[in-house]
Amino acid sequence: MTQRVLTTESGAPVADNQNSATAGVGGPILLQDQHLLEKLARFNRERIPERVVHARGSGAYGYFEVTDDVTGFTRADFLSAVGKRTETFIRFSTVADSLGGADAVRDPRGFALKFYTDEGNYDLVGNNTPVFFIKDPIKFPDFIHSQKRDPFTGRQEPDNVWDFWAHAPEATHQVTWLMGDRGIPASYRHMNGYGSHTYQWTNAEGEAFFVKYHFKTNQGVRSLSSEQAAELAGKDGNSHQTDLLQAIERGVYPSWTLYVQVMPAAEAADYRFNPFDLTKVWPHGDYPLRRVGRLVLDRNPDNVFAEVEQAAFSPNNFVPGIGPSPDKMLQGRLFAYADAHRYRLGVNHTQLPVNAPRTAVVDNYGRDGLHATRNGARHDKNYEPNSYAGPAQTGATLSAPLAIHGWTGTHEAPAHTKDDNFFQAGELYRLMSEDEKGRLVANIAKGLSQVTRDDVIEKNLAHFHAADADYGKRVEEAVHALRED
Repeated sequence: MTQRVLTTESGAPVADNQNSATAGVGGPILLQDQHLLEKLARFNRERIPERVVHARGSGAYGYFEVTDDVTGFTRADFLSAVGKRTETFIRFSTVADSLGGADAVRDPRGFALKFYTDEGNYDLVGNNTPVFFIKDPIKFPDFIHSQKRDPFTGRQEPDNVWDFWAHAPEATHQVTWLMGDRGIPASYRHMNGYGSHTYQWTNAEGEAFFVKYHFKTNQGVRSLSSEQAAELAGKDGNSHQTDLLQAIERGVYPSWTLYVQVMPAAEAADYRFNPFDLTKVWPHGDYPLRRVGRLVLDRNPDNVFAEVEQAAFSPNNFVPGIGPSPDKMLQGRLFAYADAHRYRLGVNHTQLPVNAPRTAVVDNYGRDGLHATRNGARHDKNYEPNSYAGPAQTGATLSAPLAIHGWTGTHEAPAHTKDDNFFQAGELYRLMSEDEKGRLVANIAKGLSQVTRDDVIEKNLAHFHAADADYGKRVEEAVHALRED
């Protein structure tokens, strides 16, 4: 086999990669050693800012295959025919910890999926829970600050975590999910994924539907107890990454079945829950699951940095037939995700291989900026409209328009007949077995009992009492027992 030649960044061959150039034997290093300086300067810049949230993640390539006809609800081309396959890339992640954190921790998991469709990339950004802690994006920075490391102590503080939740009663539903048995997945392969937000589908006739995505794992749901997770995190901080990598390398390809709940747009206004509230679910009895297709992961990335760290998912990347809803958290994320990528990766991050469309042609007037690789040819114009046959608008919207009314200003979300902060948390608690309830109570009490302020504890206990009398009573007794020890 022919020996490859080591070169500098400019392509010049490197004569010696073992010894720096010096002024004589044993003398000081020379500033003219271009290869040494280039290596050190590049090494200093190898790391990019980590994500503020979802910093620690794993990814894989695969495909999505349509198994059921959904053309009555959406004109999205990648969903247009049974048997049609679309290449995908997925990134799983933990939310709160830094890039160096452990995988086996009690934390929601990100479930971000990129479909490389013929009409452009479609990004679906969700979690392994169908709900979230808050319903308005203006609270998101405060929420994340409360969950991450304290500026003074440098560690996650129960006082901060529970104080925020004490002032956010709408978080009770997600707290019940997080502290329950599914709060620590055994692996990325053994958890469900959810779009969580409400999205809009539009069919060929222009009819609009609101939808929620559910990816059900075909490996079965498996989770870890707090004790099992602590032991595993101590043995292998990369447990979820290792499991996913090795499974795919062995040819054991993980898969999920995609279902959607579909609500005709006309029913949204009078539904008993606000259908655009991220802290609420739509009960399956109201809107049953409809099968759409299956997601299969069958290829590991060749380079984690290039393909996982630089992967950029933006929920504003829609395709014809799919669009946003009035979900306020989704509306905030339409800006925030893309803006985060512009900060971390630069304005041309969409030109990186993992983010670039596979078959769709990108043709617009974006120019220049850091790392621009697609800047147009000699005679291409950088303005529109023009007289030189440049790309022009289609006039066809991706999704149906949404009717709006009322006054501008800051408003609380409209209340529907069954809307409160606690009903669905209580429903979730009452679905649990006695053993599940016991573990949930123990997990909550372990964290809440460490809070130093009595008023913060009492506010949180009031939330659990409001969700279910037995729930509140058991948490209160468990917290007081731990604080008396």
